Amino acid sequence: MTREEKIRLFDVNQLSIHNQLFGLPFTIEESEIVVIPVPWEVTVSYGSGTIDGPAMAFEASKQVDIFHPKYPEHWKRGIAFVDEPNHIRTLSDKLRPLAEKRINALENQADTSIEELAAIEKGCVLMIDWVEKTAKKYIDKGKKVLLLGGDHSTPLGLIKAISEQNDDLGVLQIDAHADLRVAYEGFTYSHASIMHNVLKETSITKLVQLGIRDYCQSEYKYIKDDNRIVTFFDRDIQSRLMAGETWKAIVDEVVAALPKNVYISFDVDGMQPVFCPNTGTPVYGGYTPQQIIFLVEQIKASGRIIKSFDINEIGPDELDANVASRLLWELSALL
Repeated sequence: MTREEKIRLFDVNQLSIHNQLFGLPFTIEESEIVVIPVPWEVTVSYGSGTIDGPAMAFEASKQVDIFHPKYPEHWKRGIAFVDEPNHIRTLSDKLRPLAEKRINALENQADTSIEELAAIEKGCVLMIDWVEKTAKKYIDKGKKVLLLGGDHSTPLGLIKAISEQNDDLGVLQIDAHADLRVAYEGFTYSHASIMHNVLKETSITKLVQLGIRDYCQSEYKYIKDDNRIVTFFDRDIQSRLMAGETWKAIVDEVVAALPKNVYISFDVDGMQPVFCPNTGTPVYGGYTPQQIIFLVEQIKASGRIIKSFDINEIGPDELDANVASRLLWELSALL
């Protein structure tokens, strides 16, 4: 059956029987947008379970009504899921106990194993390289490539691939945490080090952070010392909102800080914990999904180009998966 025939026969008002993202009838080859799932949680330092987030979001997506009042033709573009990489999940399962052993040793001021740390570092590099190569494969085919994680270390390979294709690329990080720690707990590619690694290993020109409310002294100094970083701390934003300022006024400042080309890295703990309570490190404060969607709409309305995005730290729960899948649908419509 041709793609055109699938569009003609597909009924957006009925339950779909297709085993693809949002129940759409398209293969990866027939889809404009490709989503890479990364089942990975080796270096998580608090709650676990995000390894199952992408798969659960995939299942939850089939219950999303795909009619979009602003973009009613969006579904025809096609958005498809790459098969979950079993070797990445297996590697994560193998390395996670080693990481837990190291974290426990650090907490108890005991000796740690250099050999075990080396194995973890090697595995993290393998995951990042796989994401980058997979992203490039689909980018070279003219696809728009997105990512679902997994812990927040997972999108580094995608950001590398996108930055190589675009000059003057800025990253908008929506997050409760600054993620600027250098090799947190000894792990070079810790989930808490993702933005440090992005600044170090890619050619992005700007990092704009929104919602940051849990960070250490060295990260605060990093933000103040690096002129590539613009941070909108949640403490300040909440004070401004309570003093009567509008979300639109704050969003305008965020958008103005971004360059022409934008990559969005969205840790779901950037939202209020009620929306994704089972994420690994929830922190009170943050925003609603509607506020985030409004922000991204304003980025698009400004004439900036959203090149790609990730949604990560999805908790292993129906609510978290439901929220993440709906955000995936809404934000993909704005690409």
